[in-house]
Amino acid sequence: MTKLTYIAFDGTRFDVEAENGSTVMENAIRNAVPGIEAECGGACACATCHVYVDEAWTDKVGEPEAMEEDMLDFAYDVRPNSRLSCQIKVRDELDGLVVQIPERQG
Repeated sequence: MTKLTYIAFDGTRFDVEAENGSTVMENAIRNAVPGIEAECGGACACATCHVYVDEAWTDKVGEPEAMEEDMLDFAYDVRPNSRLSCQIKVRDELDGLVVQIPERQG
């Protein structure tokens, strides 16, 4: 299992054990992490699972693909480390990943 940490806008931490092959968004939903709405269910068709990847993890997580970049245009307060959590696949290399949830979703 891979450990993920979600930090809500108010600073509350949620530590989750995630299965490889799942997504950061799926694990947030399964564990009732507030602030991740995931209206499209993970199809990369909205921006309601927007997160900020902790800067220590941006290289390991990687850059968004073109479709994700297009959807991020609809997100609230986009930053260089913004990603859609539905597009981040959990894998061994991401053990300890920290993501922050924005104040609101787009």
